[in-house]
Amino acid sequence: MGLARNRRPPREAVHPSPGARLLSLPYLSSHLAVALLALVVIVIVAGGIGSVYIPPLDMLKIVADKAPLLSLEHTWPESWDTIIWQIRFPRVILAVLVGGALAISGATYQGLFRNPIADPYLIGVASGAGLGATLLLVTELPIYSHGLSLLPIAAFAGGLLAVSIAYSIARQSGGLPLTTLILAGVAISSLASAAISLLIIRSDPDVRPVLAWLLGGFGGTQWRDVQIVLPYLVPGVVIMIAYSRILNLFQVDEDEARQLGVNVERTKLILIGAASLTTAAAVSVSGLIGFVGLIAPHAVRLIWRHDHRVLLPLSMMVGAGFLVLSDLVARTIVSPSELPVGVVTAFCGGPFFLYLLRRRGRVTL
Repeated sequence: MGLARNRRPPREAVHPSPGARLLSLPYLSSHLAVALLALVVIVIVAGGIGSVYIPPLDMLKIVADKAPLLSLEHTWPESWDTIIWQIRFPRVILAVLVGGALAISGATYQGLFRNPIADPYLIGVASGAGLGATLLLVTELPIYSHGLSLLPIAAFAGGLLAVSIAYSIARQSGGLPLTTLILAGVAISSLASAAISLLIIRSDPDVRPVLAWLLGGFGGTQWRDVQIVLPYLVPGVVIMIAYSRILNLFQVDEDEARQLGVNVERTKLILIGAASLTTAAAVSVSGLIGFVGLIAPHAVRLIWRHDHRVLLPLSMMVGAGFLVLSDLVARTIVSPSELPVGVVTAFCGGPFFLYLLRRRGRVTL
């Protein structure tokens, strides 16, 4: 028994997807190139649709004209430059960043917890961020300081604080038991949600700003929002992709991963920290947008199965495209008014979630 336990597992155990194949760089690059091309098309189309329609070819010209060392003849109205660069493109790019961040965080949580219905809000990030934002919105604290919005900072701090409390509770059990971490996150989320409800009830009658933030959206996005969130997203995404092969090992068993030389507790801490930091940064500028981190990884998994070396980067691109399209629907379906993006993703994600629950009863994801 001891010899059998110490034997190195076969490749199929390390990459447990049925019909798994050894990934080559050309294979991975071709799929990433197709996904990237699809995302670029979605961005160009979404950027051109609105109260003023801008054809895709003109969109490409306007974008290309901003490239260094490239100047095109302006055959389009000057107002289109303003519409694209001051209004639509910051919004679309932020949707790309937030959608990609939530999707890759969701795929990471699902792999780490070995739970196919885990999402980026599992351990209290969303509720903590919501509480931080609500505190700022319903109190007399200034929302702007020196021309800078303090709302993303409050949401970011609240999300990280909630995760830190859940992590501290889990660590007291010895090691880092993931089940304890999930339960601690659920308890903290419930407390934070109750606090949010209490603050809304006792606040000024006009609670629309709070509800708008809690339902998520990209209205009023500026390039400054992209600059604020980018330094937090990039390190987290790089870390998660760097640990993609180790996530494959976690799908077998933690003991097997230890035998292969993986520092399991340290890896858990790094991945939870990276995914939580990325989620908190995304939520801080977009509000609470659900189901992106659940839908995108499963959409990729239905085609490319469980190999996280493919799953993580492709989930990021699928999530980015999905959120851009959701935002497009949100700002055009009831034009000139606008729906919260979280409402659109919920209408898409709710039925998909029920489908996953039903499918999980028949097959193992």
